[in-house]
Amino acid sequence: MKIRSLVSSLVLVAGIFLAATASASQKSDIERQRELFRAVFADVERGNWSAVEQLAVADQQLLQRYVLWPDLRATWLKANIRRVSDVEVDTFLLKYATLKPARELRYRYALNKVRDGDLAGYLTIYEQFYQGQDIAKLDCLALQAELKAGRYTRVDRRALDLWMVGKSQVKECDPVFAYLDKQNLLGLLQYQERYALAIEAREFSLARWLGKQIDSQHVSIATEWRKAQSDPEDFLRRKRSAADNATLREQLVYAAERLTYRDPELAATLWKKVSKRYAFSESQKMLTLQHIALWTARDNLPGAYKKLISLPAPAQSEEVLRWRARVSLRNGNWRDVLRDIGAMSAEERNSEEWRYWQSYSLNKTRQPLAAQPLLESLSNERSYYGFLAADDLEKDYPLSPTGLAPDEAIIARVASKPAVVRARELYFVGQDGRGRSEWDAAIRYLSDDEKLQAAILANRWGWHSRAIATAASLGEYDDLNLRYPLPFREAFERSSTDASIATTWAYGIARSESLFMRDVRSHAGAIGLMQLMPATGREVAKEIKLSYSGLATLTNPDANIRLGTTYLGMMAERYDGNRIPATAAYNAGPHRVDRWLPESGGIDARIWIENIPFNETRAYVKRVLAAQTIFHWRMNGDVKRLSADLARVEARSERLAAN
Repeated sequence: MKIRSLVSSLVLVAGIFLAATASASQKSDIERQRELFRAVFADVERGNWSAVEQLAVADQQLLQRYVLWPDLRATWLKANIRRVSDVEVDTFLLKYATLKPARELRYRYALNKVRDGDLAGYLTIYEQFYQGQDIAKLDCLALQAELKAGRYTRVDRRALDLWMVGKSQVKECDPVFAYLDKQNLLGLLQYQERYALAIEAREFSLARWLGKQIDSQHVSIATEWRKAQSDPEDFLRRKRSAADNATLREQLVYAAERLTYRDPELAATLWKKVSKRYAFSESQKMLTLQHIALWTARDNLPGAYKKLISLPAPAQSEEVLRWRARVSLRNGNWRDVLRDIGAMSAEERNSEEWRYWQSYSLNKTRQPLAAQPLLESLSNERSYYGFLAADDLEKDYPLSPTGLAPDEAIIARVASKPAVVRARELYFVGQDGRGRSEWDAAIRYLSDDEKLQAAILANRWGWHSRAIATAASLGEYDDLNLRYPLPFREAFERSSTDASIATTWAYGIARSESLFMRDVRSHAGAIGLMQLMPATGREVAKEIKLSYSGLATLTNPDANIRLGTTYLGMMAERYDGNRIPATAAYNAGPHRVDRWLPESGGIDARIWIENIPFNETRAYVKRVLAAQTIFHWRMNGDVKRLSADLARVEARSERLAAN
């Protein structure tokens, strides 16, 4: 029995040793595969497969076993789509049909069929994969194929649907529309209907072109719309004595709206004159006055509160009530603040924002007992207003190291899913954007328990954007280590020190800007961890003598952090060290923020923040301040009161005016 037991123990030990060896080998293989992928990808993307062929045979075989081998091969096929054979592409698509690289290759392949004049081949792909997706470019190419095949009856109705939009269609639709015109299927009615859609969409150049196919009056009307758009002040002045009609009234309302964005006071003056001359509807008058009143408030102009409070009851929207309260805060009229908040809907009134300002105003009007419960409930929130309420009560912040509980069995199951493995590897080889897309698609079909463990898994990989977003999708906000990670810490600390700013502030900016995504690009064109515009990056790089290569520099974490912290330091210097307007300037631009500063004296930072005209920037500043507070706790283990950073926002200085 002892011998048998000894043998069993030896077998168990051997099994553990072999498993550990296999695991180490597998780990070594995956790391080598990543190295190989990264080494050849740039060449393959340029269409050079020799980079793969020049690898040692063993490395080629290892790379072929890599989960991202299809991505590598699809990348080469796309780069050489005009030279590779249909058989080669079709074979790949058949083998990897469900993978994203195959879908991307198929799209390029389909368009190449068109480029080569093989519309029949394109149509076959379209009918199988793209029909019914309402992609105008692909639909119009399919209609071109139908026309070439002589199937005219299948074209007419769909072509008219594509025609009937209020914007310029993609160029691929031009031959289809030419066919409609030649067949006399575009009559006066069709042009009139599309003309109306173009006017409604404010596409006046298109409307003018359409008007030429109708009559001179339609051209003239579209021309007047363009004038109202390009020079609304001149339009309002010129039209104070024109003949009244419904179209002119709509144009005048539009011109007043456009002018209001630039100069609410002038818009109010000119609107007052034209509104007496023409028979505007009550709705037109009410909405125009509402628009002027709101921008008078946003621009901190005299008489804003009077304009807002004078609006008729139907115009007292939630946005009007919000700005009534903000103007009252700015003016220090605490009883008006309470009245404005009281007029809001229950849902709006119970938001953190207005609960805080209600409690603040109650204290200002010597009603501390009424303010206390509002502050108590708010102080339990881990947010900008929650921290302010805790400061007012001198309470501890609700910060704790409580983390999400890992379930290793579920984590292992999630980690082994092929789609998750692909997403992980895309991330590890630097294909972050593609990885995010595949991750989001993969977790869409997981249970909530699996998603929770997926967030933990992503965090272990250092994939912070997916960890934060996945946890947030479940309403899980308590794991502060996961939600407020400290990636690139050495770079942040070094660059922040060089820029003479707090590392916690830089972290708050980076998290709010990008969730630490190194390659992300905004709709406005800002790039990287700290979301820098290319022009800003170039200017700052020149200032600090950093080699600048455009996109390559901005997507490099170390370079982006250095440029971003330097620019943030510049904003801090511009505003005499005050982080509040500096944070706003990082988001909205310093020249806008300069206009938002008080004309004279100073203002409580909380009230200045509340009166930032742009909703996005207002929310951004609050988010950065709350994040900075949490990052300080994470990095130092103690609490720095949010209120400690709320220096008064002072008036424009002579130096600022010179800028």
